[in-house]
Amino acid sequence: MVDILDNGEADTLQAWAKEVAEAVQVAVLVTDDADGFKTAADENGLKHQVCKKHVLNNSEAWHETMAPELAHDADGSLAEIGVTPEQAVADNDELLRLMHECQLTPEANAKLAKIHPRYAQARSPKRLGQDKETLAYRMRLFSLDRWNLWTRLTLHRTGYGPHAARLDGANNATERAIGWRVKERYRPCAATNARLLYLVSAA
Repeated sequence: MVDILDNGEADTLQAWAKEVAEAVQVAVLVTDDADGFKTAADENGLKHQVCKKHVLNNSEAWHETMAPELAHDADGSLAEIGVTPEQAVADNDELLRLMHECQLTPEANAKLAKIHPRYAQARSPKRLGQDKETLAYRMRLFSLDRWNLWTRLTLHRTGYGPHAARLDGANNATERAIGWRVKERYRPCAATNARLLYLVSAA
């Protein structure tokens, strides 16, 4: 089933997820990385798996874009917080490696916890009186996002429900449903407001 919602706002997603979850006794919500889905899961008391494939695609694109700029500290912002270009490149590589491996281990979490503080002092554009984010600030936001996302990204490594069932960690079920049921010319609309989540029954 593919539902077309009026919008992708958090309140809309929360109400819709609540209705479906109660109807079919849902235990886990699997979605893409949109923040509205995180709110919908949390407010409805659902476990939440963020699609590892979408996060990996985004991480690979980020890595490719950022690597050359970090390598020579394009705007000088890394030097301002005492981070060398070599360290920033290594951190960028490590973040991508963690997203590829996606292992729920103390070591992986410790690496994320170590990377982010290096960029925590990077100042926002507002504090700098600028419109554009610096490289250091972008690393601050990205490393924090991946660290905060980690438990949602690695839920498939744990069991859930009475029989300790496992997830595959991706959101392929929803994307297949869209491919089967949604006309191609309407795909952008569906992708904006209705795509990329499936709900897993606890039964």
